Amino acid sequence: MGKPLEFATLLGMNPLFSGLDGEAIAAIARLCQIRKLPAGRTLFMKGEPGDALYGVRRGQIRIETGTATGERMTIEVFGPGDLFGEIAVLDGRPRTADAVAQEDCELFVLPRAEFMAMLEREGRLAIRIIELLCARLRSTNERTEEMMFQPLPVRLARRLEALAADFGSDLQITQDELAGLVGVTRESVNRQLQEWRAGGIVQLGRGRIQVDVGRLAAVTRKA
Repeated sequence: MGKPLEFATLLGMNPLFSGLDGEAIAAIARLCQIRKLPAGRTLFMKGEPGDALYGVRRGQIRIETGTATGERMTIEVFGPGDLFGEIAVLDGRPRTADAVAQEDCELFVLPRAEFMAMLEREGRLAIRIIELLCARLRSTNERTEEMMFQPLPVRLARRLEALAADFGSDLQITQDELAGLVGVTRESVNRQLQEWRAGGIVQLGRGRIQVDVGRLAAVTRKA
């Protein structure tokens, strides 16, 4: 009985489910399954059926896509407490991107059939899903606007601030992945990070970036 109770706690902390009463959250938790995924393993690929909604219990999941030439672009990174995969699980169409474990992960999995049945019964949950999708759309619009109008230092600082808010100031992320999130080349990101390292704003390691959030905030305030 321990696992459903753990799921209920995690679900109750997530904005998507937090408006539901304890009985509804417990019912959803009983539908969830646990799946473990080692670092580097693919959870699903673009084009595969959207048969489940996922939540991160432990670790990080990277959402990415690629081009015909083999280039990869990171779209988003999800950590503990985050939900993902809601677009395909709602419309039943194929996945729109790949999901890869950035580190060893433990996920909770809510199968599509059970989730859709729950939405039919729980109007408040359906409203939360709409709010989540609207928030994702707003985020996409903001990132598009930033790429069009904001200089690279501001865009990069804001992205690192957001990642630090979710995962802490010691980030496990490569410069390639960061470039994909910001929409520029790795070389451009590297030049900016090297400048910031000289100024004490970041510290760089292999696959890791440690940030001084206060100094990053000063960069964004200049926008």
